[in-house]
Amino acid sequence: MISPHKIVLVGPMGAGKSTIGRLLAKQLNLPFKDSDVEIEERCGANIPWIFDVEGEEGFRQRETSVLRSLINEPSLILATGGGIVLSEENRALISQADIVIYLVADIEHLVKRTEKDKKRPLLQVANPEQKIRELIEQRDALYRQVATRIVMTDSRSPKVLAKQIAANILS
Repeated sequence: MISPHKIVLVGPMGAGKSTIGRLLAKQLNLPFKDSDVEIEERCGANIPWIFDVEGEEGFRQRETSVLRSLINEPSLILATGGGIVLSEENRALISQADIVIYLVADIEHLVKRTEKDKKRPLLQVANPEQKIRELIEQRDALYRQVATRIVMTDSRSPKVLAKQIAANILS
């Protein structure tokens, strides 16, 4: 097994955390986990349902619980939900990783990547672009607080990005 063993991907929805995370896990031969998928599997319900029934606060509690267990795994690449950094406890847990990569994309790319996705409860509003702008304004400093590296995802394919990130980690 290579070092580092724990890599966490943070950033806004649509930045490519899950896609790049899966590819990076293959490149580095590490297990891949997605915190949102873990929440759905453990809860037996999808995220929109959790938001509908428990609200964002209930979802955030589940998110913290899942993060607590995943960060204790011996090795993994973890793609996190866009709002995971809102909690001080979550930021402390994320900081336990060997590397935390903040995936950044411009607003236009984020809107395009998320416009048809109905599984994002926070974007089920009249103006999703405005909501994305608000979320980034609220969360950018928090992503930067936990990040050990920042990677722009706008202009390169996920495969190219994963290869470049892996090469950078291994060098």
